[in-house]
Amino acid sequence: MLSLAHLDKVYPNGAHALDDVSLDVEAGEIVALVGGSGCGKTTLLRLVSGLEAPSHGTVSVDGEAIATPHPAVGIVFQEPRLLPWLTVAQNIGFGLEHLPASERRDLVEEALLKVGLAGYGPRWPRELSGGQAQRVSIVRALVTKPKVLLMDEPFSALDAFTRATLQDHLLALWEASQPTLLLVTHDVEEAAALADRAVVMQPRPGRIFADIPVPLPRPRDRLSPGFVETKRAILSALDGSLSQAPGGAGGKSREMSAGSWW
Repeated sequence: MLSLAHLDKVYPNGAHALDDVSLDVEAGEIVALVGGSGCGKTTLLRLVSGLEAPSHGTVSVDGEAIATPHPAVGIVFQEPRLLPWLTVAQNIGFGLEHLPASERRDLVEEALLKVGLAGYGPRWPRELSGGQAQRVSIVRALVTKPKVLLMDEPFSALDAFTRATLQDHLLALWEASQPTLLLVTHDVEEAAALADRAVVMQPRPGRIFADIPVPLPRPRDRLSPGFVETKRAILSALDGSLSQAPGGAGGKSREMSAGSWW
């Protein structure tokens, strides 16, 4: 469904961000990208979104090449990026202008209800908390029903309780249309909680180090032995990716390696 074939990205200053990255993601699959700082995770999302062009290789959705921003691909950034001159309802309905007003209104109200923000449509973005604003941002991306949704550390600025709550809201929204979801995260627990696969990337230049399946049923018990083992497997792969990277941890202790990927 989503296919990345031999992607390279070299910037004009000579920085080699990605090297020969190939990845296939099935329809409706959730894949988490994790890895050390500078391993090209965000660059990869920008290539898939069409915001940047690869130096070599291709990105395609259902066989159609993606070279510029495409309606089949939605994106949620680290910050909500809501339009401050539009109400919450208008922000969510921004991509639905082609629909009749009544249908657009129903979709917006239904989306707000699903994320616990019923009645918030007339409010302005400045009146929302950080968690509420990010819920609106996620709803805005999903209400247009993209085939692929890209998320660049969407919960990183939130406290642990709000982050876990929004992860549950995200899965509830995802269930409705089940888009293919590619998630960049620094949070190993988030990857284990949300993803069907955790793809660990290695830095300098960015490339895939490990592809770890997460065969756990949803909803996931974060205290179960299987969940704990999945987190351990991802952390172990992260340690390996850093120790084998040029200038990596090498013979340093596991604790130092595990901490350095931040």
